[in-house]
Amino acid sequence: MRADITPGGTFPDYELTDHTATPRRLSDLQGIDPMILVLARGHFCPKDHQQHLELAAFYPKIATGYTKIVTIATDSVFTLNDFRTSVGAQWIFLSDADRIVQKDLDIQEYTDPENDPMIPYTFVLKPGLVIHTVYNGYWYWGRPSISDLWRDLREVTQEIRPDWDLNAAGLRENWRSGDRSLHYAYHQMDIRRRPGET
Repeated sequence: MRADITPGGTFPDYELTDHTATPRRLSDLQGIDPMILVLARGHFCPKDHQQHLELAAFYPKIATGYTKIVTIATDSVFTLNDFRTSVGAQWIFLSDADRIVQKDLDIQEYTDPENDPMIPYTFVLKPGLVIHTVYNGYWYWGRPSISDLWRDLREVTQEIRPDWDLNAAGLRENWRSGDRSLHYAYHQMDIRRRPGET
């Protein structure tokens, strides 16, 4: 793994083709939310299938928590679609069939020359593709459990959302003034105070 790919560093903003054959950039997919990024071996790996089945079951909570998830695998777009469908995933899968990520990050899994995958890593990213946590999943137990992800996402969200604690100084005044910039999800809405609202 490249030396700069550590907590506090910035993950490269790759542009790859998604499962619908549409070019997508990671920063656009992330937006202003936390993101789980899974670098997968691909369709042939039972460990990847198990991890993605667990993530698919967890996905409603990921979406509810204003969090994005993206999988990058070395599969072709056609095979990637099969992989995504077989695990019931509802998020974007990106194809790295040309091994761009694998080569750039220096994560070729040299123990499998037949499939030439990348070592499976999972990242929890803060907005701006800033790395919060890195999990090396070459061995299955190195991959994050749902509890690990929940803890990481709690830490990230608490750090990036000024309204994590609604009793924090200034938040109530901010709300009453009609300025919603410190209140996530409301910051893009034109919400008028109702009569009697405090």
